[in-house]
Amino acid sequence: MADAPATRLPGPVPTRFHTIDWFRTIDSTNRHLLDLARTDGPDGLVAIADEQLAGRGRLGRTWQAPVGASLLVSVLVRPSVAPEEWPTLVGAAGIAAVEVLTVLCDLPARLKWPNDVVVGDAKIAGVLAESTGSAVVVGMGLNVTWSEVPPDLAGIATAVSLAGGRVQPRLLLLHEWLRRLDHWLHLLEHDPRGESILRHAQRARSATLGRRVRVDLTDASFEGVAHALAPNGHLLVRADDGTRHDVSTGDVVHLRPV
Repeated sequence: MADAPATRLPGPVPTRFHTIDWFRTIDSTNRHLLDLARTDGPDGLVAIADEQLAGRGRLGRTWQAPVGASLLVSVLVRPSVAPEEWPTLVGAAGIAAVEVLTVLCDLPARLKWPNDVVVGDAKIAGVLAESTGSAVVVGMGLNVTWSEVPPDLAGIATAVSLAGGRVQPRLLLLHEWLRRLDHWLHLLEHDPRGESILRHAQRARSATLGRRVRVDLTDASFEGVAHALAPNGHLLVRADDGTRHDVSTGDVVHLRPV
């Protein structure tokens, strides 16, 4: 169970995001909003926490961060796009995070397919989307003021403070991420070119395209070069044996050049 909200931010963010609750401790901001979505929680709810006891990442992984050192946030969206287009919301959240880190923190952030934000090869943020009924909950964890990286994450994770970026208050990062996410969501919902514009931005900010990668699937793995992002967001990989793969899900590992 979560504590009662520690803070309700004064005044609305001038976007679709109208109610923002800040928790001292919660099991998962995504879980909290999914529960509200199942009881008709409206579009635009936001949950942010200083500490998550059961934060989650892709493929069932946990997301752990020092108390108060990361922006741990989830948003509830009832998008006016077809369910098959809901995966684009992950791309919108990732691009919004890259823009925030670039503009506010002076970091050369890039997107690692499908939903991580990296500086160099170290992960600085991750995005996870889950759906229920007509709602999608998009969660993000962005590392801000870590004093050090745990030994088991050395070379794998980083934070704004460790990557040499300009450290900003989490409240400022939150407001800017919500503003930019709202921009991308509006584009996807109201501009026929929205998905195409998003894919162009993802390609331009990609840390994966052009890289040698290993793709780990449920029952197989292969190595090759990630050479393109398809219009539907799938990663196109040319394997070392000459075969071509359209990757929709799976774990992608960046490999060092041979």
